[in-house]
Amino acid sequence: MPIQETEVLVVGAGQAGIAMSEHLTRAGIAHLVLERDRVAERWRSWRWDSLVANGPAWHDRFPNREFGDTAPDAFATKDQVADYLAAYAEQFDAPIRTGVEVTGVRRSEGRPGFDVTTSDGPGHARFVVAATGPFQRPIIPALVPESAGIPQIHSVDYHNPQQLPEGGVLVVGAGSSGVQIADEIQKSGRQVHLAVGPHDRPPRAYRGRDFCWWLGVLGKWDMTTPAAGAEHVTIAVSGANGGHTVDFRELAAGGIQLVGRANAFQDGVMRFGTDLATNIRNGDANLFALLDEADAHIERNGLDLPEEPSARDLLPDPECMTDPVLELDLRDAGIRSIVWATGFAVDFGWLPEGAVDAQGKPRHQRGVAAEPGVYFLGLPWQSRRGSSFIWGVWHDAKYVADQISIQRGYDAYRSPADTATEAAPTRV
Repeated sequence: MPIQETEVLVVGAGQAGIAMSEHLTRAGIAHLVLERDRVAERWRSWRWDSLVANGPAWHDRFPNREFGDTAPDAFATKDQVADYLAAYAEQFDAPIRTGVEVTGVRRSEGRPGFDVTTSDGPGHARFVVAATGPFQRPIIPALVPESAGIPQIHSVDYHNPQQLPEGGVLVVGAGSSGVQIADEIQKSGRQVHLAVGPHDRPPRAYRGRDFCWWLGVLGKWDMTTPAAGAEHVTIAVSGANGGHTVDFRELAAGGIQLVGRANAFQDGVMRFGTDLATNIRNGDANLFALLDEADAHIERNGLDLPEEPSARDLLPDPECMTDPVLELDLRDAGIRSIVWATGFAVDFGWLPEGAVDAQGKPRHQRGVAAEPGVYFLGLPWQSRRGSSFIWGVWHDAKYVADQISIQRGYDAYRSPADTATEAAPTRV
């Protein structure tokens, strides 16, 4: 059935689209959510089999529903998160239609709103919310050509070690995804090389509190902009195996071969940066800085939390830090496949030109696009550091819904002159 006419069209039924639908429902605003796949599909099929949430269940959720099948301090599996989001949408009967892809949104001629093109036919919406999030187009750097003959996949297509060819694996990218994938593959009996770039390395927990709690009480979730130069710095923290602080020295001690950033490839040889030790030590500094702030907060507020001096212990620098490998013949090293944990790019080419800049990135202020009537939701740092998390996107959705309500108020305004004109009889 074609979408025909709706006041607000929400594109995407993941955590952002569901949060948006809840707030529009609360405000009594007619809307429709279109999803090209299933509800929360990215959690179901765009993740590896063993993935768990990076935040504990008490924190990484919407405020109006708890995880019924996960202990508060445990980390929900990817399927539990997907089921949670689907159940959340059902509890307020969100108007979601699945299996419908939005392929184009263009400004209407002669009336407010937008003409919408979908896989199920055309339609019209007064307002459009792009709730597709930041994980739209997997990025694989153009380093290793297909002619090199080595299988390459992005982390979005990785599910388990068994899908990879026999032999060693190079994992590129040392954020949460890259670290967990590398560790899983290593423990399956493969030799793994892990390319480590700049990263933040918070403690999984400290003095009896999860790092999500620490970021909250220290005001870091509410930071409105990242530190200069840190816009694309990954966060190395893990909820796997009950949750733990990522320690690259420990990974090296366990047999993973650490290298610097993958910079170039030629004739079967991958060349790495000289930055491995610097990246790891900068990650240590990030860890220690957060521990210092936590200690100061405890002392300032007289909190009775147990001391944890071992949190500052470091293993000796492994040989890969003191004598780094700068180039590697992949075949000679037994590497038979590459997993790129190198993130994603956005793809908003279906939106009106005014909504994005020359590079295709959203032009917006807290989700209100430069193109009137268009809104974004679920972007990293949309309003604050927590914007792309389940709980953070819920609060951003409230703001976007309020902005739509304000615009609806302007649309509904009628001056006395308008009323008189509308009431005047038509003369023939």
